[in-house]
Amino acid sequence: MARPRSPLTPQRILDVAERLIQTRGFNGFSYADVAADVGITKASLHYHFPTKADLGLSLVRRYHLVFEDALAALARSGGNTRALLEGYADLYGSVLRKDRMCLCGMLAAEQSTLPLVMRRALQSFFDLNERWLAGVLEVGRKRGELDLAAPAREEARLLVAGLEGALLVARSYDDVARFQEAAARLLAGVLAGAGREVPRRHAGSRSLPGVRRVRSR
Repeated sequence: MARPRSPLTPQRILDVAERLIQTRGFNGFSYADVAADVGITKASLHYHFPTKADLGLSLVRRYHLVFEDALAALARSGGNTRALLEGYADLYGSVLRKDRMCLCGMLAAEQSTLPLVMRRALQSFFDLNERWLAGVLEVGRKRGELDLAAPAREEARLLVAGLEGALLVARSYDDVARFQEAAARLLAGVLAGAGREVPRRHAGSRSLPGVRRVRSR
């Protein structure tokens, strides 16, 4: 009789593959590496994810959802613009402290070798981040918490690109402080010219774009 497949196996496969991508890159591991770490056969791995592209797409989609939830949690915190931006930068810092890279940043470096469906999923992830940041910046501008030198969407793109780049360089030095210093400079550039502090957003005020509204319990 065939051994029953554990419902936890796909999750374990994704966890292992995510770690391998974040430390080695998409082209730096094989199905044999994943199967050995999970403790299954390559045939079983192919049962859950027929191709490496299927596995990669599932990882990007899962990472997208995790990041989306993290952004929603930041929005619910009710912090001012500075607090939200610092919290956003720390999402990257927390990955580096685990000696890993942003999954999608790592994959973006290998963009030319990825299947089209994965490239589109990567763009969706970065669009999510830029949209959320642009919303934060625009709300901060309207509150008088900062004076943007460029349209919010352009500033958001600069922040995403700057943080991803700072993460990559800091990891090459194995130096978290290097990332933190770069991130602080990036945020200082956006927050320069900030005006008065404004009280935290109260329940019922407009939600930030790109973040799902969550009902209070």
